[in-house]
Amino acid sequence: MSALDLSQFLPYRLSVLANKMSAQLATVYAERFNISIPEWRVIAVLGQFDGVSADFVGGKTEMDRVTVSRAVAKLLKKRYIKRRFQISDRRCSVLSLAAAGKHVYADVVPLAKQYEDALTVVFDPTTFAQFNAGIDRLQAQLAAVEGDLF
Repeated sequence: MSALDLSQFLPYRLSVLANKMSAQLATVYAERFNISIPEWRVIAVLGQFDGVSADFVGGKTEMDRVTVSRAVAKLLKKRYIKRRFQISDRRCSVLSLAAAGKHVYADVVPLAKQYEDALTVVFDPTTFAQFNAGIDRLQAQLAAVEGDLF
């Protein structure tokens, strides 16, 4: 059996890269805004898609239901988001940003973009577009091979 060189194994490299970026962002979000990465992801989705369900948030962020539920509970407690229950079915609710959450969103977005810019400065615009296109192709291929690997 041949050895696996983790330093060249794409899933490992992407995981390490994502973990390092998340850790750096988590420090900023915690220190400046008192929010975690899952909480920021909920705020980010609600900043883009106001009035959606927790399941929708989970689908957009690829976070599991428990993680979304915990983040939502913390954000409700901090009054960063609001929950409105459906009249026809009280089990269904819609989430939206509260005023405080809108302020956090407005403050974090420029920092997130600044962070992305600091990382992507190593790419010229054409190369960055190709990089993003490559990520899109990998995401499509990941969906295509799901369940068919072994």
